[in-house]
Amino acid sequence: MSGILRELLCVSEKAANIARACRQQEALFQLLIEEKKEGEKNKKFAVDFKTLADVLVQEVIKQNMENKFPGLGKKIFGEESNEFTNDLGEKIIIRLCPTEEETVDLLNKVLNGNKLASEALAKVVHQDVVFSDPALDAIEINIPQDTLGVWVDPIDSTYQYIKGSADIKSNQGIFPSGLQCVTILIGVYDIQTGVPLMGVINQPFVSQDLNTLRWKGHCYWGLSYMGTNIHSFLPPVSTRNSSETQSQVTPNPSSEAECSHPFSAVISTSEKETVKAALSRVCGERIFRAAGAGYKSLCVVLGLVDIYIFSEDTTFKWDSCAAHAILRAMGGGMVDLKECLERNPNSGLDLPQLVYHVGNRGAAGVDQWANKGGLIAYRSKKQLEAFLSRLLRHLAPVDAHT
Repeated sequence: MSGILRELLCVSEKAANIARACRQQEALFQLLIEEKKEGEKNKKFAVDFKTLADVLVQEVIKQNMENKFPGLGKKIFGEESNEFTNDLGEKIIIRLCPTEEETVDLLNKVLNGNKLASEALAKVVHQDVVFSDPALDAIEINIPQDTLGVWVDPIDSTYQYIKGSADIKSNQGIFPSGLQCVTILIGVYDIQTGVPLMGVINQPFVSQDLNTLRWKGHCYWGLSYMGTNIHSFLPPVSTRNSSETQSQVTPNPSSEAECSHPFSAVISTSEKETVKAALSRVCGERIFRAAGAGYKSLCVVLGLVDIYIFSEDTTFKWDSCAAHAILRAMGGGMVDLKECLERNPNSGLDLPQLVYHVGNRGAAGVDQWANKGGLIAYRSKKQLEAFLSRLLRHLAPVDAHT
């Protein structure tokens, strides 16, 4: 139902406030830095503060949704455990308490008595957030709640979040690294079919006020259900490079270079050399490197690139579900790369879309939820087919020599 999506937008914004608070409030930021020092004692508990931020975000999302939609909380899944052991050996379950004072007391135990940090964080956790979008407010769709499952990645690109770089320059609107690559991902799927239905991508760090050093973010959403496809209007990401970003969202007519290399792609810095070599033949210079699976998917959603391709098996259902739902609402999708490369294009079979309701057979732990065959995110099926046709021509001879 669209009411669930409205609430997910609100909790994603609350999550973004928590992520920003951990970077902006001195007490929290100093704790963050302290906990990352090498050789520090008492690292046994949750001294890796990024994990506390991750878990807090995840628990706030779970418990807010459970409060509004009873029964949904137990169907929200993510990668984080909410159990910590402090330096006194006490096991503490992180949860959103009924009152701010109780949350302060709980966080104080986890943070070894750092009352200032506990109070600052609890205040943000308990702040009410109102988030509305006229496009979503105008429709009412009823989706049976008992058919829904939810994947959450509370803070995607955690390394960039901890590093905290705020001065990275974009390349044609795409950031290779930095806080702009951090996203909060919430994807809703059908538990019977595994098809993604609703997605929210919150980008907490989009533009920074140079006087106050405070960040503003942006939130994107999509819903695709029973023939209804709606999504946020995707304005320019921010005013930071408005002319540059706008030109990317609305591509210019094909130039001579674009005719020979009609596609653009965003990839991971860890992408295989064989894939990079083939891509260079397909995309020429229009290959961009960026951190964070969520952010790379967002680059496709925003139209900054045509394709996000990743050949490794190190993204997971919580990394892809949100963007996949938004792309479906826009007429695109997210497919299994390995299956695409093995597929006979003349078979008439549908493209192998990623699904979210079953784990990988024989796998244990987080690996059971890995996107084992890699992935391709795309905005247009016709464009994807043309891209795959070119990629296959160039991959075959490259792979033959490896």
